[in-house]
Amino acid sequence: MANIKSAMKRNRQTVKRTQRNREIRARLRTFCKKVITAVESGDIKVAQSTLTIAISELAISARKGIIHQNQASRRAKRLNAKVKQLATAAS
Repeated sequence: MANIKSAMKRNRQTVKRTQRNREIRARLRTFCKKVITAVESGDIKVAQSTLTIAISELAISARKGIIHQNQASRRAKRLNAKVKQLATAAS
């Protein structure tokens, strides 16, 4: 336990930031999972609409420093490839 006033404040800030980061990361995983389940079920419309939301969430989390920018780009690319593969297979 911290005894110095600045260290106590740092602990409080760390707890708040950890909670916020955890919520954003969980939200990100949820939207990515929605895209994957839509692709697996074969629903093109839902997959495309959830893809835009997932890419937006990836960009937000990268901007806030939750994940690295390259990781956000890589995940968006892979999700987009899955949706595109579904669209080409359907047509």
